[in-house]
Amino acid sequence: MGAIARAAANNITTSGVFTSSAIANSSVTGITVLANASDGITLISSQTASNSASISFTSGLTSTYKAYKFVFSNIHARTDAVQFQFNMSTDGGSNYNVTKTTTFFRSYADEAGTDSGLVYVSSGDLAQSTSFQRILNDNGSGADEAGNGTLILFNPSSTTYVKHFISNLTINNYADYNANDFVAGYGNTTSAINAIQFQMTSGNFDGTIYLYGIK
Repeated sequence: MGAIARAAANNITTSGVFTSSAIANSSVTGITVLANASDGITLISSQTASNSASISFTSGLTSTYKAYKFVFSNIHARTDAVQFQFNMSTDGGSNYNVTKTTTFFRSYADEAGTDSGLVYVSSGDLAQSTSFQRILNDNGSGADEAGNGTLILFNPSSTTYVKHFISNLTINNYADYNANDFVAGYGNTTSAINAIQFQMTSGNFDGTIYLYGIK
């Protein structure tokens, strides 16, 4: 039992209530990793783009977890009408060129309430292509135009199976539409995926990306 856990345990009453001395500066600041035991999610790292061309995660994708979740917060393009996209690497980030097959669909509605729908976006698909995969279309440079959402990569360290992923991001885009973009597919490689890169199709972007491991 660690020192923090032992100190806390020694300050629990017979009724299961913490005494006032159980929580102190040392018992809080001494915590270096905070995980939710109920869902097995652990924050591994985060990176913030500030007028950046790309963000690359070249560490953290290991055999420790069977799935990895990227969380995107306020992804904001510096250029209108560009697409947020990603690619994967099997050589630690020297090359981002994994062959992928994917599917893309979106729901949308405009701010005026006059246009809405659910569409298959064939231009967002890849068919055994090494190109970057779009996961958020029609990013804009306005202050109220930013995207948020998640991407889950399954078992990237496997050397037996291809690497499946699924993403869901929402945006208020450059044309004053709210859109919800869904992408799923797989990287057609049995080599381990050990790096991933995010960028716009053109220009720079802002925003924070968090990497979590899922047990």
